[in-house]
Amino acid sequence: MKKLIISTLFVMQVVFTFGQSITGISGKVVDSKTQKPIQSVVASIQNTNLTQLSDSNGKFSFENIPTGKQLLLVKSFGYKDQLIQLEIVDGQLLDLGIITLETDLTQEKISGLITISENDLSDDNSGSESTASLLQASKDIFLQAAAYNFGAARFSVRGIDNEYSNVMINGISMNRVADGRPQYGDWGGLNDATRNQEFTNGSAPSDYSFGGIAGTQEINTRASIYRPGTRISFLNTNTNYSFRAMGTTASGMNKDGWAYVVSGGRRWAQDGYYEGTNYAANSLFASVEKKINDNNSLNFTAIYAQNKRGKNSPNTAEQTELGGQKYNSYWGYQEGEKRNSRVKSTEEPLFMLTHYWKVNTKTNLNTTISYQTGQIGNSRLDYTESDNPDPTYYRKLPSFYSNYFFNGVYTGDSPANIANAEATRVKFLANKQLDWKEIYRVNGEPAAVVDGSRVVLYEDRSDENIATFNTNLTSQLSDNVILTAGVNYLSSKTKNFKNMLDLLGGTFFKDISTFGLNENQQQSDLNNPFRTLGVGEHYGYNYNIDVNKLDAFTQFKFVYKKVDFYLAQTFSRSNYQRDGLYKNGYYPTSSFGKSEKKVFDNFGFKGGLTYKLTGRNFIDFNGIYMTKSPNSKDVFPNSRVNNSITEGISNETIKGVDVSYVVKAPKFKARFTGYFSETLNATDINFYYADAVSSAGNGAFVSEVVTGMNKKNRGIEAGLEYQLTSTIKVTGVAAYGEYTITNNPNVSLTDDASSTVTQYGQTHLAGYKQAGMPQQAYSVGIEYRDPKFWWIGANANYLADNYLDVSSIRRTDNFYTNVDNAGITIDQSLADSYLKQEKFNSFYLFNLVGGKTWRIDGKTLGLFATVNNVLDITYKTGGFEQSRNATYRQEFEDRQSGGHGVFAPKYFYGYGRTYMVNVYLTF
Repeated sequence: MKKLIISTLFVMQVVFTFGQSITGISGKVVDSKTQKPIQSVVASIQNTNLTQLSDSNGKFSFENIPTGKQLLLVKSFGYKDQLIQLEIVDGQLLDLGIITLETDLTQEKISGLITISENDLSDDNSGSESTASLLQASKDIFLQAAAYNFGAARFSVRGIDNEYSNVMINGISMNRVADGRPQYGDWGGLNDATRNQEFTNGSAPSDYSFGGIAGTQEINTRASIYRPGTRISFLNTNTNYSFRAMGTTASGMNKDGWAYVVSGGRRWAQDGYYEGTNYAANSLFASVEKKINDNNSLNFTAIYAQNKRGKNSPNTAEQTELGGQKYNSYWGYQEGEKRNSRVKSTEEPLFMLTHYWKVNTKTNLNTTISYQTGQIGNSRLDYTESDNPDPTYYRKLPSFYSNYFFNGVYTGDSPANIANAEATRVKFLANKQLDWKEIYRVNGEPAAVVDGSRVVLYEDRSDENIATFNTNLTSQLSDNVILTAGVNYLSSKTKNFKNMLDLLGGTFFKDISTFGLNENQQQSDLNNPFRTLGVGEHYGYNYNIDVNKLDAFTQFKFVYKKVDFYLAQTFSRSNYQRDGLYKNGYYPTSSFGKSEKKVFDNFGFKGGLTYKLTGRNFIDFNGIYMTKSPNSKDVFPNSRVNNSITEGISNETIKGVDVSYVVKAPKFKARFTGYFSETLNATDINFYYADAVSSAGNGAFVSEVVTGMNKKNRGIEAGLEYQLTSTIKVTGVAAYGEYTITNNPNVSLTDDASSTVTQYGQTHLAGYKQAGMPQQAYSVGIEYRDPKFWWIGANANYLADNYLDVSSIRRTDNFYTNVDNAGITIDQSLADSYLKQEKFNSFYLFNLVGGKTWRIDGKTLGLFATVNNVLDITYKTGGFEQSRNATYRQEFEDRQSGGHGVFAPKYFYGYGRTYMVNVYLTF
C-alpha cells in the first residue's frame, strides 16, 4: 500500500494529474535567462483550432484535446519557438511543468530586411515590383535566406510575382485592385506592431484565405497577443534612409478585460544610398481590445503610415559611365538645396474593427470590417513648348553624335561629330543634374508670363477609398477533421487625376496638349476647353475606377497518425467600371461618363498531403488549379483618356504543384523541394514613345497591350540547418529555377494622336526568360551563439541567371517589315544579336551580422548590426529595353559607333557595401 501511494504521487508530480476525466495539458512559460514568467505567449495545438495565451504568471492550459500524438507550438516574438511532441491520453491532464524560451537574437534581422527591401517597391519601371517575398520570412531556413541574404538582389521565391500572393491584416487582403500587389508602405516603419505573422509557402493551406501560388502572409494585430512591455529602438543605416526611431508599448490583458498596443516611428534621410533620394516617413499604430466575456472580444486597430521619398533613376550604361553607379538624374540643386523631381508620397490610414467569437470549444468565428482612405502621388515634370529638361535626354549625351546619321549616311565618326560628342560629354559632366535655375528662367521669359509656365511639377494621383468585410470560420468537426471557411467582400473607388504641385515661378498653366492635331484634340476636357489652372487643381486626366469583389473559400483538413491531407475550393466574382470625368479631345465619344461594366467569375481547387515517414521525416505534396481575374489596370488599357476595354480580356489560368522531403530532427533540419507552375493568358501594358510604329514609319506616344502571355516556372530549392555544437550552427541554401515565357502573345498599340488601335500580331517571345530576378541562388552560412548572449554570423552568397526585360514591339514582324527599313539590307545574324536577351553577370555577396544583449535592472539592452556586401560588389538587379527603336534600321543605326547606343537599355543596380546598427531597450 505504501509503495502504491508513493508511486502514484511520483507519477502525478512528473507527468499527469488525474481528475474528473479531463483530457488536456497545462504548462508554464518562463524566460530562460531571468526565469521570470512570460505573458501573452501563444500556445497552439498544431492542426487544430486550439490556441491559448499565457497569463501574467506564464501559465496556460487546454482541455478536450483530441487523443493520440499531438504537436504543441509555443511561440512569442523575440524568442525561439518551442515545438513539443505530446501523447494525449483520454481522461488525463498532462502537466508539462516549466517551458523555457530562449531569446532569439536573429529576430532583429527583420529590421534590417525591411530597411533594405522597402526601397523602390512598386515604382514605375523599377523592376522591383515583381519581387514576391522580400518582406516575408519564416522559420524555414530557405525562406529566411531568400529574404535576408538574397533580398537585396531582388530574388523572388520560385520566380512568382507578388500579385499571386495574398498579404492580409486581420484577414483583410491588402493586395490592391489596380495591380494586385500589396502596398507595403501602408504599414512601413511599424516593425514591432506588425510582428505577429503567419506564412504559407506556395499553394500550401492557409487558415485565412484560399491563397495562390506565391503563398500567404497574415498579420495579426489583436492587442491581447502582444507580450506586455515597452520597447524603444534607434537605427542607423546607409540604405534608403539614414535613421529610424521607434517606440512600442503593450499592456497585456488586464483584470477589467482591456488590452492595448501603441507604436510610433520616424524614418528620415537627407540623402539615401543614391544621390538626391531624400526620405521622410512617420508611422503610428494603435490597437485596443475589449474582452466582453470568455467567448467574445472586440478589437479596434488604426494604422497611419505617411511616407515621402525621392526616387532614383534607371540609367543606361553610358549614363552610369559618366555619372557613376549612384548617379540619379531626377534631382538638382535649387538655391543650394537638393530637390528631387520624382517624389513618391503615400498617406493611406487604415481602420479595422474585429469581433472574435468563440462559438464553442471547437468553433471560432472571427469577423473584421475595415475602411481605408488616402492618397498615393508620384511627381514628375511636365513641359510644353520647351525643351525636355531631363539632363539625360538623348540629345544631351555623347552617343547622339557618335551614332549620327545624315540622309541615311553614317557621319558619327566625322571630325565635326567627334568634336560635338566630346563637347556634349564635357557639358554633361559640368552639369549632369536637373537644372532648376534654368527651369525658373524659362518660366520667367515674357512669352511664359503671357502664355503660362512652360515647365511645371505635377503628380499622378490615386486616391483610393476601400471598404472591406471579412469573416472566417474555423471548426473542429471531429478529432480528425477541421473546417476553415471564409467570405470576403471589397468595394473600392479610386480617383485618378493629374494634380498640379508647383508652377515653378509661373502664375498659371494652360491645360492643352501641344501634340493634338487640332484644337479639339488639344483639350483634355472638351467640357471645359482652353482651361488655365493653378496649384492644387486637376488637369490632363480625371477619372474613377470602381471595383467590387466577392470571394469565398472552404478548406477541409484531415489529420491522421501517418498522413495529413487537405482539400480547398474557392469562388470569386470581380466587376470593374471606369467613370470618366473629362471629355477627352482625342476620344470625345468614349471618354466621358461610365464605361461598360466588366464582370469576371473565377474558381479554384487545391489539395495536398503530408505523409509522416517517421516523427522526423515527412513527404509533403501540394497541387493547385485556379483562375484569376485580370487587374483593373489591365482591363482599361488607356484609362487616362478613354473607356476602352482590352480586346478579348479574360481570366488567367494558374496551375502549380510542389513536392518536398522534410527533416525535423533536434540538431538537423532540412527541406528539399521540386516545383512547377504555369500562368496562362496574362496581360501586360506599357506606355512609351516609339519611332516608326505606323505604316508611314512615323513615331508616336503609344500604349502597348500584350495579351495571352504564358509563363512557366520550374525548379528545385533546398535548405539545410545543422547545429554543429551547442554554440555553432551551419546553414546551406540552394535554388535553381527556369522561368520562361512559353508562347508568342499578341501585341497592339494605341496611338492617341490618330485615335487608332493597330494590331501587330504576335511578338516572338517564346523561349525568352522572365526578367528582373536571379534564377539561381546559393548560400552558405555559419553562426556562433555565445552563452553570454552575444552572437556573430557570416554568409556567402552566389546569384546568377538574371535577365533584362525585353521590348515586345521590337520582336514583332514590324521590326523587319516597317517601311522605315526601305533601302537597307537586313543582316539576319545582326538582327539576331540585336534581339538576343541580355543576361546579367553573376556575382557574389558576403554579409556579416552580429548582436549582443545585456540584462540591466530588469531591462534588456540590445545591439544588432549588419554589414552587407562587404566586398562592395557592383551588380545589376534589373533593367529594361527601351522600346523607342522599333525597327531594324533604327537598331542598326543606334549601334554604328561600336560604343554606347542612343536608346540603350536602362538598368537598376543593387546596393554596394551597406551597414545597419540598431540599439534597442525593452522593459
